[in-house]
Amino acid sequence: MPGRNRYLPLRHMLDHARETITLAQGKDRTDLDDDRLLELALVRLLEIVGEAASRVPGDDRTRYPQIPWPQIVSLRNRLIHGYDAVDLDILWQIIERDLPPLIAALEIILCEEDEK
Repeated sequence: MPGRNRYLPLRHMLDHARETITLAQGKDRTDLDDDRLLELALVRLLEIVGEAASRVPGDDRTRYPQIPWPQIVSLRNRLIHGYDAVDLDILWQIIERDLPPLIAALEIILCEEDEK
């Protein structure tokens, strides 16, 4: 059972990516310009996805090459350190284009691990 804790960052990635999608549902890119709380919430959720990714052990990152580890961690770093220059167009593209396949990949990984 202690080995299951090693998958906790993957679970956090999945949970926060799903929450991002849920929060963005029914919205469009222009909503980020008009709703500061939405912008802040989405940025924070993606920061957490990236932070959780950075906590995944190296051997697990190697085991799951379908996850774009460097890009996810880099996004986190960009959001944290470049907080004053977040490109909302890119942020929205990530939410629309990159999160759904990430969620699908994480669901498969965690489902396979739960079956072991």
